[in-house]
Amino acid sequence: MFRNLLKNLSILKKFLFVNFIIFIVIGSFTIIYLSNVKPNLIKKKTSNHIKIIDNTINHIQRLKIKFTEDDIRKFLFSTRFLFQNLDRVILFDNEFHLVGDTDTLDLDPRSFSRRSEIIELDSINEEKQKEKKKVKKKNISINEVLINYNDSKDFGKPYTFTQESYDQFLLTTIKNVNVDGKNVGFLAITENANDVRAAIDERKSFIIRTAFAVAIVILIFSIILNKYFLKPIKNLVNYTKIVREKSNKKTNIDLVKKRNDEIGILSKSLDEMTNELKKRVNTAENFSTDLVHEIRNPLASLKSASEIISETEDKSQRDKLIKIVSHDVERIERLITDYSQMLKDEVALSKEQMKTIDLKPVVQSVVDDFNNIYETKRGIKVELVDRENIGECLILGIENRIEQIVANLLDNSISFSSDNQKILVEIHKDPNNQIILKVIDEGQGLKEADTNKIFKRFYSNRPDTFGKHSGLGLNIVKNLVDLHGGTIKASNNINKNGANVEIIFPKM
Repeated sequence: MFRNLLKNLSILKKFLFVNFIIFIVIGSFTIIYLSNVKPNLIKKKTSNHIKIIDNTINHIQRLKIKFTEDDIRKFLFSTRFLFQNLDRVILFDNEFHLVGDTDTLDLDPRSFSRRSEIIELDSINEEKQKEKKKVKKKNISINEVLINYNDSKDFGKPYTFTQESYDQFLLTTIKNVNVDGKNVGFLAITENANDVRAAIDERKSFIIRTAFAVAIVILIFSIILNKYFLKPIKNLVNYTKIVREKSNKKTNIDLVKKRNDEIGILSKSLDEMTNELKKRVNTAENFSTDLVHEIRNPLASLKSASEIISETEDKSQRDKLIKIVSHDVERIERLITDYSQMLKDEVALSKEQMKTIDLKPVVQSVVDDFNNIYETKRGIKVELVDRENIGECLILGIENRIEQIVANLLDNSISFSSDNQKILVEIHKDPNNQIILKVIDEGQGLKEADTNKIFKRFYSNRPDTFGKHSGLGLNIVKNLVDLHGGTIKASNNINKNGANVEIIFPKM
């Protein structure tokens, strides 16, 4: 039940609840501690009383003092050094009559009066009498205490009781006096034990001050926790809800992103991740839409051609239709294959790590592969040019993706080039030490006024051999260049036919 209760509470409420429980536990132990302090301090003083009582009784027994007013008065005078640390010593006979009182040693003997059967144990100064009247005063009947003590099972043992007033804490211990096996009277010792109350009050005051200070600290910490941690986290939670629900509500995540601590970093990462996911979702949706659109055209052509084939008897016409069917099937197959490869590449890119690579040998490897294929097949020569002899061309990238970029560019240039033409691949550095890679062909060139269009998916202005291409090659190149933090642009050659595609990689 306790666990379920905590699950349903917010972090702030959990924090306050746990601290409240800790407070209760500490408070319980504190109450137990304080309840034990007072008895222990009283016990310590009582032990001293018992020693004095035992010594006094021994003197009475040894000196064979009679419990009469004269004998007791003389005895108190002669042994007053025993009671230096005590406030009052009172003796009663076996009939509970007062026979001696240290408070009256300096008074006339007639002060020992039987009228003092009830003794007020609180000594009060005349100056404090008016204040005392404001406080409810409790008188203790010594006779009643003695009678109860005489009839109790603790008779023969010391008995201690206390009395508190607004300015005094009195501790009284009584015991019967036994001479020759016979009880002859009672002895009572009273001590002002204000130090006991002071010690207890001091501890209570310290505990209250400590609890108050801890409560203030917890309150301040709770305010800081709520303002600087819980509210930003709540904003992030609201932000994720808005994203999940695709709501148009405004979020204040920009305020959290301005923080320079871990929450600010988390907010930036969460926002960037969300934007990236949105971008990928939009890209996937647009890509799927474009793919469906691109497949629909060859499917319509394929459907029409297949319907006509069954009806035509002309062999030349039939061969032409079969060629169209084959072309459309090849185009659809290419679209699906490239689309599948793009999805695989996106997954692979999320796992691959960039490292420092030398661009020149990577490009040379791709150039050699294309020469082996197209130089003998179509007489197309691909040449790597390093006019500035710049040596190492170090970039931060993924080697197989750089190969994919160069291969797609060469494949695109070859599709626009005629047989026996040359394709140049140039590498050099600009004044800012950025690596520049150019692929220059002698083909048809670009017909588009806006050359950036060629990097869009399924761009339709293609050569006659478009069935062998999906229209995704340059778009893949653009995405990979963006991944490497570079830029790509295309233009026509100035003095001759052909196109020029330029990639700028950022410096290390």
